[in-house]
This record gives sequence, structure tokens and C-alpha cells, in this order.
Amino acid sequence: MRIANLLFSVLVSLLLSGCGKMLYRSAEKAFEKGSRQAPYDAVIVPGFPYNGQKWDMVLQLRIHWAHYLYAKGYTKNIIFSGSAVATPYVESRIMASYAQALGVPREHIFTEEKAEHSTENVYYSYRLAKDLGFSKIALATDPVQTSYMRRFIKRFQLPIGLLPTVIDTVKTINVYEPKIDPNEAIKADFVKLSDREGFFKRFRGTMGGYIYWHEEDLKTKKYRRRYKDRTIPSSVQTRNN
Repeated sequence: MRIANLLFSVLVSLLLSGCGKMLYRSAEKAFEKGSRQAPYDAVIVPGFPYNGQKWDMVLQLRIHWAHYLYAKGYTKNIIFSGSAVATPYVESRIMASYAQALGVPREHIFTEEKAEHSTENVYYSYRLAKDLGFSKIALATDPVQTSYMRRFIKRFQLPIGLLPTVIDTVKTINVYEPKIDPNEAIKADFVKLSDREGFFKRFRGTMGGYIYWHEEDLKTKKYRRRYKDRTIPSSVQTRNN
């Protein structure tokens, strides 16, 4: 997810400027609106690379926020999403281990391990949630990622709510790093995404260019035509179910 991380870095710099306050206010308003629909059956938490030594600030934020939402009853379950992309560690498994160490019961934690880009995090987790029988689903991530993932959700009319991180609330949380065994999340025969794909191919992935869509999720004829080579027909979905 190096392209996504680059976008994140750019947006973080915006947070340090006057745009930061706008993002924070937008996240607070989105949370206020999304929380009215709580409790959700599940929240989706996109992955972030883990280096095997110490968790990144972004991981801290996303994992502690997911734990907060579960502990406060905003969600009944958590879906962590992400494959091994920039490091040998499967991001969703690392996040799941941290969440469990923070106190979320393992039976309420699920992992989506195919996604390699943020848009895939959202869509493949949404499909996993549906397969698990969950109907009320929300995206729970930092204000920066929320700011561009909400456009993806709106563009494809996905029934996913928003529960973005509220920074003032995070300031009241005891943010600490619990101990985990990261070796359980190592992917064998790992090859970095940046070694497998060039810049422009990775950028296309970041924009959702490799998603395999379920036919029922493409609401307009325009998208059904555009993604006809990457669409799973409803008849196949029915047989598989």
C-alpha cells in the first residue's frame, strides 16, 4: 500500500496546515451522524504496514479507535483488513492480535486478508461482512483516510456508514502498546508489492482498478459496462452460496 501511504503522508501534511481543522470538524460531524445508527453489526478497519518491531502511529490510532467503538457498544464486531503488502506481516492479523490484546474477544474479530489497497480494504471487507450475515456496517478509520474513502463509498452507493476517529476522544484514551506475538502473522514466500508492481500499476490499484465486483453492487449500467471483465455474475454468487 505504498501509494496509499504516500497519499496519507500528503494528507497528514494538510492536517498540520489550516486544512487540518476542517478535516477534524468533518470527521466529528460524520461520527455524530454515523453514531445515530449504532450499534453496527461490524466496523471495517483498513490495514497499515507493521515493521515487526513497534507499531506505527497510524496503527495505534486505528486499533485503539476500533477497541473504543467495541467497548462503548458502537459495534458488535470488528473486521480488520489487509494482506502482507509492504512487509512480511499480514496487516489484518497484526491488527487483530493487538485488538485481542486490548480486550476485544477473539470471536468478535474477523480478518480480511486479500486486500492490497485501501479501496480493496473497504470493498472486500464489505463483502466479507455480508457473507457473515452482517447488515449494518461502518468504516472506522482515521480522519485522513475517511476523507477519501467516503468518496469511494458514495461513488458506488455502498451501504456503509462512517465512524471516523474523533481526535478529542482519542486524547482521553490510554493509548498503549500491548504485547503480541507478531510471528503468527508472517506470510511465507513474501514479496513486496512495490517489487511486484510498478508505480502506475500500484496507483491504479489504489484507485480500485483491480477490484472484482459482485454484480449486485454495481448499481448503474455505466459501472456494469466499465467493470464487465471484473464482475462476478449474480448466478455464480448464488451457486457459491
